[in-house]
Amino acid sequence: MASHIVGYPRMGPKRELKFALESFWDGKSSAEDLKKVSAELRASIWKQQAGAGIKYIPSNTFSYYDQVLDATATLGAVPPRYGWNGGEIGFDTYFSMARGNASVPAMEMTKWFDTNYHFIVPELGPDVNFAYSSHKAVEEYKEAKALGVDTIPVLIGPVSYLLLSKPAKGVEKSFSLLSLLPKVLAIYKEVVADLKSAGASWIQFDEPTLVLDLESHKLQAFTDAYSELASTLSGFNVLIETYFADIPAEAYKTLTSLSGVTAYGFDLVRGTKTLDLIKGGFPGGKYLFAGVVDGRNIWANDLAASISTLQALEGVVGKDKLVVSTSCSLLHTAVDLVNETKLDDEIKSWLAFAAQKVVEVNALAKALSGNKDEAFFSANAAALASRKSSPRVTNEAVQKAAAALKGSDHRRATNVSARLDAQQKKLNLPILPTTTIGSFPQTVELRRVRREYKANKISEEEYVNAITEEIRKVVELQEELDIDVLVHGEPERNDMVEYFGEQLSGFAFTVNGWVQSYGSRCVKPPIIYGDVSRPKAMTVFWSSKAQSLTKRPMKGMLTGPVTILNWSFVRNDQPRSETCYQIALAIKDEVEDLEKAGITVIQIDEAALREGLPLRKSEHADYLDWSVHSFRITNVGVQDTTQIHTHMCYSNFNDIIHSIIDMDADVITIENSRSDEKLLSVFREGVKYGAGIGPGVYDIHSPRIPSTEEIADRINKMLAVLEKNILWVNPDCGLKTRKYTEVKPALTNVVAAAKLIRKELSN
Repeated sequence: MASHIVGYPRMGPKRELKFALESFWDGKSSAEDLKKVSAELRASIWKQQAGAGIKYIPSNTFSYYDQVLDATATLGAVPPRYGWNGGEIGFDTYFSMARGNASVPAMEMTKWFDTNYHFIVPELGPDVNFAYSSHKAVEEYKEAKALGVDTIPVLIGPVSYLLLSKPAKGVEKSFSLLSLLPKVLAIYKEVVADLKSAGASWIQFDEPTLVLDLESHKLQAFTDAYSELASTLSGFNVLIETYFADIPAEAYKTLTSLSGVTAYGFDLVRGTKTLDLIKGGFPGGKYLFAGVVDGRNIWANDLAASISTLQALEGVVGKDKLVVSTSCSLLHTAVDLVNETKLDDEIKSWLAFAAQKVVEVNALAKALSGNKDEAFFSANAAALASRKSSPRVTNEAVQKAAAALKGSDHRRATNVSARLDAQQKKLNLPILPTTTIGSFPQTVELRRVRREYKANKISEEEYVNAITEEIRKVVELQEELDIDVLVHGEPERNDMVEYFGEQLSGFAFTVNGWVQSYGSRCVKPPIIYGDVSRPKAMTVFWSSKAQSLTKRPMKGMLTGPVTILNWSFVRNDQPRSETCYQIALAIKDEVEDLEKAGITVIQIDEAALREGLPLRKSEHADYLDWSVHSFRITNVGVQDTTQIHTHMCYSNFNDIIHSIIDMDADVITIENSRSDEKLLSVFREGVKYGAGIGPGVYDIHSPRIPSTEEIADRINKMLAVLEKNILWVNPDCGLKTRKYTEVKPALTNVVAAAKLIRKELSN
């Protein structure tokens, strides 16, 4: 029985790639230094999987930014503004597309399906001159081969690439991206021919869009594409990989009828209904890559249950045609449990990170071949039993309180218009009030202070004094810039979810459980293993201290329950909605304590609400019902004069705008600038929004500093569709990843633009 890994984390067990990238971007190291670190990481990954007994090992899953941008480079689909003149695409052009540069903005970034990973959205139109411009796929295949590892090169499938793209600026929104398929396929043929010449015998096309609700013409594009590629692919074993959800029946029928395809990969963790489709009919003589090991979470696999599933599939597809696989790329999990020295043994026994999942995949394959590792399976069964019976998992009082929530929809008693009037009387803000989203730059010194405090190298008094001094600097800077509603900059927080999880019961934390979010940005998701409650106040001390330093309104900064849920590794032994309600109750307690402490503006970030939206439309209503309800629970008890803000970033919001309105926040700040003001189109189409709203005026994920005129132009575009009395002026997102040398001039221009437009409005 063979085994397969869809993809693997690329950052390295200690974030080696992150530090190499940032050193290169800062000009502290060379391109050769970056390439050297990357080659060492790739070699380590390939050798690890080969050593674990994996037969089908992927290559070309390593990326300096993201795999869709890699495909854009391969196809030479570089927007003209980057001044690329052909030839092999180098780091300058590649990273300019990803991050922007001094003269031009970056391409749009959005979420990869329903994950916290991001990708750079291709910008396409009828005039794009596709050309084979990055030979990364074949170079990595050869690199692995030279190490004695024969891999499966992985490419983003041509149809998914186009379906994930958008019309470039100036191209009609109605332009059919699929009309570019013949041009794109011409380049794919060159790549495939290159791989064939290099000796590859298998090739993997990732076509995850097949799990979406696709119209018939989009499904037909898959048939057309692989029919066109069939002769070029002759001699290859071709695997089409899908993941993240059940595959719809019509898409399953299309996929299993494609020309020249040898194997099909399915997510059987999040796509349990796909099992029924397979059992109802699977093409004879084809391989089934069965994704039974979860690539999205960190819980140990239920090996006995997986064996049962695999044995049932053997009877359908045949023993020699079944391959044990992960449900998706392991990119979405932490790297290796071996690096976790501070997790207690009980919780650690319940977990499996990427390296452990590789072992699980191979153990399942060996067991199906008659070489079952009895000790490994016994230890797995014992760990599962321990987790199920552990008293630390269950808190009856929390479960009872969460169950009682279902009798109400938890809406504030007064409508938003009346609340905004009451708040304005108290806050006395100008038209177009300015604010930021929460965090300010996380300096080297600040990180050192937090690190030394955690390691008990400095006292609590020294820590409090250092953080207080940082807050004072951030407050003084905002007052100097004349920002209207201030933030304390979050110097005490390394991560917006981790900070709260550390203070809530039912959470566990890792030392090196890093997961890539985009580029060099990594997050360390907490692990929700049990019922959640708040033992004591979490932010009141710092928010009160910050408010004491200024007469201007100071926002209390909280992470909302849906975002804490979606940015954590969540327990899989109860519905996600139940866990979310528990978190909502904990945040509700914090909101009410902040209000009692005199904080009049409280921001409850729900950056990840859209991210968690299920991929199938039939499941949207249920998710939006409990997620929006969870947000309302957090602030239902506050006074009309307390202004509740929320923030959302880097997702497509237009399709859930009515649910966003239903959240009933007083003010929402939302990403807008990097997506070409896509958000504003929903208001042009007639959606009425009566609460305060701040569509972002500049992209904080790029080092580029926008001019006052550029920001003023954005504000004017907003005023064309939104009333001046509800519009706020703010960046797209928090500023923690930026430097003060970028933040100060950018915010100076933001305030100047707001004042300029205020003056024009007054005239």
